[in-house]
Amino acid sequence: MSTENLGEWVTNIIREFIAGPENSMGKWNDEPAWAEPLVGFSSGADELYDFYKKDIGEFYIMPDVFMAVAHGKEYNRENLTVVSWILPQTDATKADHRKENYFPSERWARSRIMGEQVNVKLRKHLVEKLKEAGIDAVGPMISPLWKGATSEKYGYASTWSERHAAYAAGLGTFGLSDAMITEKGKAMRTGSVIINAVIEPSPRTNKHHNESCLFIMDGTCGKCMDRCPVGAITEKGHDKLLCNKYVSMTRQYVPKHYGFDGYGCGFCQTGVPCESINPRKNK
Repeated sequence: MSTENLGEWVTNIIREFIAGPENSMGKWNDEPAWAEPLVGFSSGADELYDFYKKDIGEFYIMPDVFMAVAHGKEYNRENLTVVSWILPQTDATKADHRKENYFPSERWARSRIMGEQVNVKLRKHLVEKLKEAGIDAVGPMISPLWKGATSEKYGYASTWSERHAAYAAGLGTFGLSDAMITEKGKAMRTGSVIINAVIEPSPRTNKHHNESCLFIMDGTCGKCMDRCPVGAITEKGHDKLLCNKYVSMTRQYVPKHYGFDGYGCGFCQTGVPCESINPRKNK
């Protein structure tokens, strides 16, 4: 299989899974949790991964290490590809959440819990399909190597970042709130799987890692600051500690009001110009 055909095959596996019955909110006649995904690729040898380890912290784990632990042998980074995808929130979820100003809507909370369960199943599904095709693969977020960590520079961090992998794959850039702004906006979640096969990397056309953020690049907008219910987003950026306190509080609200163990926030992702588009590209 050519690298081009392999990329198309992997992309179709992801799209078909999200178009299928597993993509469910678990309510409202199995309403889908996610809209049609975006898919991109980066090389396991991309120098950005070296930069992440240096910039975020030495605890950051490289693609070949995830693969080595999963399969018990060494891999050449040049032969690895990181497959990344964006799962956009549905119009129904965005519309519901847009109306709220302090507590998460039920659809948003369900997308955070049931939707991430879909994302986990997708990671496992893609790894299994690749295994059937004789290609080793691993999902970093479902690897025993994944864990939270503390970055001296950034505070809350982890041994692998789905958003940073998506950035390497050219799927978006970062905004004032740290969220990733994609061509389908920043109301989304993301996922990734590392595979032992070469797929041509997706073009990374941005010239700045904050290129799509109106506030950072143009000094305009700042709507995410207004949307945050606890003031965790300011001109200085994203206060992760304050944000985490708010999210922890919603762990009491969601079970009481929606009847399942969950939480959620995402106000900075809705009711803003970058909710569903790249605002600078569409300006």
